[in-house]
Amino acid sequence: MSAANASTPWPALPTSGFIAGRAATQRDITEGNGVFVAEVGGRLVGMPLAITVPQYAFHVDQATGARTRVIVLQAERAGTLEMIGYLAPDTNTYGVGTAREFELLGTDSPAASPRSPERRPPGR
Repeated sequence: MSAANASTPWPALPTSGFIAGRAATQRDITEGNGVFVAEVGGRLVGMPLAITVPQYAFHVDQATGARTRVIVLQAERAGTLEMIGYLAPDTNTYGVGTAREFELLGTDSPAASPRSPERRPPGR
């Protein structure tokens, strides 16, 4: 994580613009409420993951270990693949990664909790 965002407070979690408890549809994407659609042959195949959406997280680059602050906006399983759609608030960009690439932090602002974004959990 860069020094520029290490001291920047995390934004509040959104009250809209995310998908929770169901698979996203193409309409959700069009309306700005989803990041990806899991479908095969025009049929939805996504199933929601049992995690809280939205929530704070770090996306951890598997090659470099670099940690990027993100807000989880969507979490689905398609077959054996677990995917998370996110917003990176420091760059205002959206992305998708596999669930194992994320360190989930919950719904309390990390800046207000003892687990600040500057520190890594033990063993990481």
